[in-house]
Amino acid sequence: MSTRAMGPATGWSWLARAVNLGRGNPKAVIGGIALVALLAVLPSVVQMLLQSTVGVQPDALLTVAGLTTLVSLIVFPLLIGGVLRVIDATERGLPASATGVFEPFRGGHGGGRLIGFGLLMTALYLLVFGTIIGSFGQGLPEWYMQMVQLTMEAGGKPVQPDDIPSPPSGLGMVMALGLLFGLFLGGAYAIGFGQVALGGRGVFAAVGDGLAGALKNLLPIVVMAVLAIVALFALTLVVTLIGGVLALVGGLVHPGLAALLVAPVYLGMIMLMYVVMFGVMYHMWRDICAEPVAPPPLPDNQVEL
Repeated sequence: MSTRAMGPATGWSWLARAVNLGRGNPKAVIGGIALVALLAVLPSVVQMLLQSTVGVQPDALLTVAGLTTLVSLIVFPLLIGGVLRVIDATERGLPASATGVFEPFRGGHGGGRLIGFGLLMTALYLLVFGTIIGSFGQGLPEWYMQMVQLTMEAGGKPVQPDDIPSPPSGLGMVMALGLLFGLFLGGAYAIGFGQVALGGRGVFAAVGDGLAGALKNLLPIVVMAVLAIVALFALTLVVTLIGGVLALVGGLVHPGLAALLVAPVYLGMIMLMYVVMFGVMYHMWRDICAEPVAPPPLPDNQVEL
């Protein structure tokens, strides 16, 4: 299956259409994405509860984090495939429901291919970034583990600048190459997932389509990423200002009221980010891989030349 090359302005189109995602059936699309977002934050909530209530040691927390990561490698490819199918159904005017995100968990719905694609792309990520770190980031893993240990020992308190170890010299190069390859592999991930979930492709064929599609469309992917960063900065600023005002007003009555007023604002921001992320994935795949949308039929008295 061939992939198409899109123009740079398509990066803006992906974002614009992603913001309008689910207009045909918001209950199904937004509800399904909300379920996935809830499941995505669940491991972090469990870790925070363990640390605050039981007082789990840092080594035990790392073990819990490793186990939840392994579970996520199996569960979330299925959820991503389910979300893409719900979005596709609503975009095509077909019946859909929020619980459709769990469809790939049932037998005969391509769950094995989704998990296989997710695992293969994860291995590719590790190979690429491991090569970058091994070539340009000597000492970076040790520095990172020191930072993790320092953060855990702080117990949620701000880390003092004097306690932060000096980063290795190759950190800048690693970040630059990581950003470039991250955009490329992120595009391949989105396109390939669409191919597995919606295009009926096998795991290796989907990886090939994803890599080829991302390479042909690296420029619009970069444009989209730059616009997304600018939009995220503006959104964060607005949410911070609104949240600050609500916290100030609520705090005059009771701290609990302040938290109650602020929580929906930040939850709304998180939901918007998830909606845009899945919307970009879907529309990127549809533009690059899916069959072009058929034009409307001509009137009876006209013929196509």
